[in-house]
Amino acid sequence: MEAREAALTDYVVEWAGGPVKSIRKGIVETARRAGVAGVSPHVFRHTAAVHMAAAGVPMSKISQYLGHSNVAVTERVYARYAPDHLRDAAEVLDFARVRRAT
Repeated sequence: MEAREAALTDYVVEWAGGPVKSIRKGIVETARRAGVAGVSPHVFRHTAAVHMAAAGVPMSKISQYLGHSNVAVTERVYARYAPDHLRDAAEVLDFARVRRAT
């Protein structure tokens, strides 16, 4: 609601009072001016998903947020960033822990 009240125009994304025609071009141009190669809207999308996974957000929610067709797509790409991913497998190989238990 605050964004609507603070808006200067009816456009969701605007520049100088008019609509932005291409967010992608704006991001790419801004990255070029900043001297940062390879930045695109996809980079922001991927970064957001990695941060969500690292924070422990369930894959099903990340999948919905990204608009993936199913959770398997999300898990294939982002599961490795989740804090508990493969933890059970690593614990099997924690021989120091196994020795303490015996």
